[in-house]
Amino acid sequence: MAAAAALEAVAPTGALLGLVRDFVMGQQEGPADQVAADVKSGNYTVLQVVEALGSSLENPEPRTRARGIQLLSQVLLQCHSLLLEKEVVHLILFYENRLKDHHLVIPSVLQGLRALSLCVALPPGLAVSVLKAIFQEVHVQSLPQVDRHTVYSIITNFMRTREEELKGLGADFTFGFIQVMDGEKDPRNLLVAFRIVHDLISRDYSLGPFVEELFEVTSCYFPIDFTPPPNDPHGIQREDLILSLRAVLASTPRFAEFLLPLLIEKVDSEILSAKLDSLQTVNACCAVYGQKELKDFLPSLWASIRREVFQTASERVEAEGLAALNSLTACLSRSVLRADAEDLLDSFLSNILQDCRHHLCEPDMKLVWPSAKLLQAAAGASARACDHITSNVLPLLLEQFHKHSQSNQRRTILEMILGFLKLQQKWSYEDKDERPLSGFKDQLCSLVFMALTDPSTQLQLVGIRTLTVLGAQPDLLSSGDLELAVGHLYRLSFLEEDSQSWVAALEASGTLATLYPAAFSSHLVPKLAEELCIEESDLARGDGPTKCSRHRRCLQALSAISTHASIVKETLPLLLQHLCQMNKGNTVAGTSEVIAVCQSLQQVAEKCQQDPESCWYFHQTAIPCLLALAVQASMPEKEHSVLKKVLLQDEVLAAMVSVIGTATTHLSPDLAAQSVAHIVPLFLDGNISFLPENSFPGRFQPFQDGSSGQRRLVALLMAFVCSLPRNVEIPQLNQLMRELLELSCCHSCPFSSTAAAKCFAGLLNKHPAGQQLDEFLQLAVDKVEAGLSSGPYRSQAFTLLLWVTKALVLRYHPLSSCLTDRLMGLLSDPELGPAAADGFSLLMSDCTDVLTRAGHAEVRIMFRQRFFTDNVPALVRSFHAAPRDVKPNYLKGLSHVLNRLPKPVLLPELPTLLSLLLEALSCPDSVVQLSTLSCLQPLLLEAPQVMSLHVDTLVTKFLNLSSSPSMAVRIAALQCMHAVTHLPTPVLLPYKLQVIRALAKPLDDKKRLVRKEAVSARGEWFLLGSPGS
Repeated sequence: MAAAAALEAVAPTGALLGLVRDFVMGQQEGPADQVAADVKSGNYTVLQVVEALGSSLENPEPRTRARGIQLLSQVLLQCHSLLLEKEVVHLILFYENRLKDHHLVIPSVLQGLRALSLCVALPPGLAVSVLKAIFQEVHVQSLPQVDRHTVYSIITNFMRTREEELKGLGADFTFGFIQVMDGEKDPRNLLVAFRIVHDLISRDYSLGPFVEELFEVTSCYFPIDFTPPPNDPHGIQREDLILSLRAVLASTPRFAEFLLPLLIEKVDSEILSAKLDSLQTVNACCAVYGQKELKDFLPSLWASIRREVFQTASERVEAEGLAALNSLTACLSRSVLRADAEDLLDSFLSNILQDCRHHLCEPDMKLVWPSAKLLQAAAGASARACDHITSNVLPLLLEQFHKHSQSNQRRTILEMILGFLKLQQKWSYEDKDERPLSGFKDQLCSLVFMALTDPSTQLQLVGIRTLTVLGAQPDLLSSGDLELAVGHLYRLSFLEEDSQSWVAALEASGTLATLYPAAFSSHLVPKLAEELCIEESDLARGDGPTKCSRHRRCLQALSAISTHASIVKETLPLLLQHLCQMNKGNTVAGTSEVIAVCQSLQQVAEKCQQDPESCWYFHQTAIPCLLALAVQASMPEKEHSVLKKVLLQDEVLAAMVSVIGTATTHLSPDLAAQSVAHIVPLFLDGNISFLPENSFPGRFQPFQDGSSGQRRLVALLMAFVCSLPRNVEIPQLNQLMRELLELSCCHSCPFSSTAAAKCFAGLLNKHPAGQQLDEFLQLAVDKVEAGLSSGPYRSQAFTLLLWVTKALVLRYHPLSSCLTDRLMGLLSDPELGPAAADGFSLLMSDCTDVLTRAGHAEVRIMFRQRFFTDNVPALVRSFHAAPRDVKPNYLKGLSHVLNRLPKPVLLPELPTLLSLLLEALSCPDSVVQLSTLSCLQPLLLEAPQVMSLHVDTLVTKFLNLSSSPSMAVRIAALQCMHAVTHLPTPVLLPYKLQVIRALAKPLDDKKRLVRKEAVSARGEWFLLGSPGS
């Protein structure tokens, strides 16, 4: 009974036999997956499948045997993890035997062996047995691509899991693989084959006597000239094959004697891609080669690289040649030498110097720069190489500089010197006397100072860059050198406006001041302070614009050198004192002069942001001083000083806002809390105790019936509180928010009401969610609705609505949608409609003073995309339903939204929105026209198929706008006409003559920028349809 039961368990069922019959005889593919699924679920065993296949596997017809083995192999590929060790042994013996079968059977046999190569239960020794059988019985390169790929997969699987067994085969495994790979042509297989060869070498498989054969079987593909077919589903690129082959060729020094001659031959060929590939491979080889491998080939390699750099017309070949030279030099530099071995580095560098030195003496000849580049490439490889070349080249270049008197020749020589000096910065020297530049320091300084005094601007610029690099060398410049350098930089900083040298001098001063703060404090700051005093007296006498220019240059110099904490402690008091002097009444301080001082203060604040100590010093020094000056200016007096009137102007207050905001954003929460405890009570309670010189003639009460001047200073409060970190608690917040809300609807001073609205919005944006925020929002909504209903405050109430909406849109607050709807409703308002349309621009754009990420506002990512999704459909519906006289407002709002939307978001919606954008071009408002043109131009480049459907309308409207009264619109329209040429040529050809005639008119436009765009656009239309266009 038991035996019968066991026999029944092994015997295949009728269902299984039916599936086998359908697959083998019925040529159906589905049964294979069904059998595999049944085996995985335990309905059948692999043994039962073999039993069911019995007659098929022994059938005299090869095709039937092939189908039978194919079914078994497909099952094994899905169920190999279920096999027992004993089953694996029998299956491998079966498959190895079938490798001798008919060639029609071999593909299915290989698939089965691939499945078995994945088995965890594979007994030791069988991997070697399988590979031997394949090497012996199968002529791999006669198989189709997919079957050759299967063989590579079997080898890869065994190398991953049975490495030690395969290494036991010794060089026979390498020889067997060489036979398998020899003659491979398919790129899919080559990628796998190259990976196998790389693993053979990198994992120390025995190559035996087959090193050259392995090199030959791979190097025959070098250089790769594969071009992928169009729409290749496999996605194999030429670069993939190049990198894979290069990894093989550069993987072992044992290939050097065969590879280097091949590379030299290919570098000397006429094929650009072969040159590039060969030079890049030389570069890769140098990472694993040593002096021994390179020794016999160095002269030929140098000759080839030199020729390519000297003669090539390709910048890429030149760059790769220089990189290869750098790698060769680095390889020779790091090789460990025996005591009796020859040092190839010195002889190699001597050859380079011998071939390049004499070209450096000809600064006007074309080989001077290639020679300098070759020397610098070698010098950049190691400290030894740098010392060797620099010590030989610098004396020659210094001599040449003095020998040539023309500025352009001197500039060329100095630029070469600069290149070698920059290389010195790569290497550190513990001993000061070891530094190669130490012996040339005096000559270099003399040469640089000569360049700085030369009348040639270009030579001055190179001299300034060289001085900066010299200063970056540790302990190279003496105190005397630094004093001279500072003097030259001071002189250059006051050159005429059109000179580039003064800008470069300011940049160099900032860089060197970081390294030598004491020198700049003792030599430059006093000169600038003296210059400021002279300027104050000149301004008091009302001297001309030249003096004004020197005044601003002096301010720029003070801010430029404020790169070190010790210098800031000298320059900041100077700037603040200068601003105070203007307040004494002895100086005719115009708006531009005060703004210039504020801009310098802001630049100093920016430089202080990286250092917490300097940041706090600036904040506690500059902010009280600025506030004191502003409060003093706002006080009612019988006689106003000139500066007091200036300080309260919009532009000056905006400049002071930038200073205060910049000085506040990087404060730590603790220090910010100290500051807020003084500044908020100043505005709410008039507490002036922390201000310097606080004996004011009246009380400071900007919120309680203060004068118009005092109310304007709320902008400074806004700059401070809206730049604080979010976790800083603001004292008396409830009172402050209510006061700001009241002031925001003050009709007597639009500047004050707008500043109060922005400040209120900035605080709302940062306020954590909760009951207090809801109360503030309710107060704001009530205020807005009351103001919008009627009366003199409508404009101020609208401004408050706009800023509160923006604050909520940025943080995704639920109320933002209600406020946006309210704003959208105002588009049809006869009085506020145009302003509401412009408001959409504010909602979508970034601000500079409040609601900024730098000022710690809560700005959620993709807020523009969300605003577009939530509001544009309603905006479009409202446009269609609106009366004709207010439709332009909707178009204007829509244009602002679309213009600031990321183009990938806009493109899918383009078909539905394009008709509205085209209608917006007919709107008489130049702002709408400009915004729409700015939106359409990139769409012409990115969505040509959609845009070409409207080409007639586009061409007509763009040409009409090219004669607009607004210069900006004319320029934008011509840029769009230029972009139209990217649409499909057959669509445009009917309009070619019309456009060329129409574009003749803007060629005579009175504005140069318009004429420039017209020439560019007309030229493209002329070329339309011509060969190669």
